[in-house]
Amino acid sequence: MTIPSPCTKVCTLDARGHICLGCGRTLDEIGRWSIMTDQERLAIMKRVKKSV
Repeated sequence: MTIPSPCTKVCTLDARGHICLGCGRTLDEIGRWSIMTDQERLAIMKRVKKSV
């Protein structure tokens, strides 16, 4: 199973420049998404959903 990107095409960073306000991922997570395992992606998705 491949977890799709949560990208919403609203690429705006928070005031500190660390978190995307569109998808809730860090810049590092966005950059590494294509090479992450499904386990890593699921962990991010759980965190992102909690912050919405």
